[in-house]
Amino acid sequence: MQELIISQDKQNNKLVALVENGNLVEKYEEKHEQERLEGNIYLGKVENVLAGMQAAFVDIGLDKNTFIHIKDIIPKISNETGNKNETLSKYDIKSFIHTGMPILVQVKRDSTHKKGARVSTHISLPGRFIVLMPETEFITISKKIEKPSEKTRLMQIVKDVLPKGYGIIIRTSAQGKEENLIKQDIKNVLAVYEKIVENSKQVTENGEFEPTLLYQNDGIIGKLLTDIMDQDLVRVVTNSKEIEEYVKKFLIDTGLQQKIKLELKNDESVQKMYDIDQQLEKANNRKIWLKCGGFITIDKTEALTAIDVNSGKYVGNKDLEQTVFTVNKEATIEIAKQLRLRDIGGIIIIDYIDMEKQETKQKLLEILEENLKKDRSKTQVVGFTPLDLLEMTRKHICSND
Repeated sequence: MQELIISQDKQNNKLVALVENGNLVEKYEEKHEQERLEGNIYLGKVENVLAGMQAAFVDIGLDKNTFIHIKDIIPKISNETGNKNETLSKYDIKSFIHTGMPILVQVKRDSTHKKGARVSTHISLPGRFIVLMPETEFITISKKIEKPSEKTRLMQIVKDVLPKGYGIIIRTSAQGKEENLIKQDIKNVLAVYEKIVENSKQVTENGEFEPTLLYQNDGIIGKLLTDIMDQDLVRVVTNSKEIEEYVKKFLIDTGLQQKIKLELKNDESVQKMYDIDQQLEKANNRKIWLKCGGFITIDKTEALTAIDVNSGKYVGNKDLEQTVFTVNKEATIEIAKQLRLRDIGGIIIIDYIDMEKQETKQKLLEILEENLKKDRSKTQVVGFTPLDLLEMTRKHICSND
């Protein structure tokens, strides 16, 4: 059972907490003064091309120019890995873009106080049951849909309605849904993209143009509602009349007003629910204690997130390998929880307590993979490096920068 608790303070800062059976599993903050750009689509103008870096800066009408790399300009080679494994040196960025030209881009990563936003020409538009990817022809399906007959059914539904030149990701929420609902969702998202293209042509029809916002994201609340409304979400609670009205309209538009309960509470009542404040405080700690007496530490840097596993107070029994495995196993389960709770994205390196046996490491990998299935985000476990560090990646759901 999932519940969404949305708190807004007097400065209009929002705190969004996803709770499963009383336990905080995801949290997101949206500061009033920090507008979230990720997902927005702009008609930008190429400011300057850095041929030596195979990159360019694009003006989208903000204080800072955005950055785009050649791998986000050339057509996607694979929907699984994008252009990550492509030999980029065989491409010349000047064959694709030049200074002053208009370029349709989507913000993939928000700006920070040090860097401008990262953009891409690889557009993706989320719907209720699908994600539309123009200019590709990949049709992929969520790995969480496992039944072969259901996969076949969903793939056929998509193929019946999807025009040439478009790709689609079939979301987990499509599982078991009626054909007409899925087809209508595809048509709705196609109409949104066609309007974006039409507006971009109007902006540039006279030759001269200014960078223009063509599509705005729904914010954290809209994104989360879209992502989880067809799962186990049973209730949304907020202390804001404005947010209540927004959610009410959202539920009516999607026909879910009878399925999902909406409640308006005062500030104090919201904060006391499931000891949210206390759970949030623990979620911000660098050190997390394990039940066995061990602990993990989480350190986030600009390049990656490092997680260290320590035995702490746990001494175990005479079998060293079993003692180590006990701590590492409990740490693995907690790490999977923390990645989701803190929405940690990018490269993640886990330094486990040293294990001698290969089969022990394999057991740990299986435990990690199993626990990551609960995560709505895309994860990839690469495995142990020669230095016995576990390497993995995770795509963040909402930027917290």
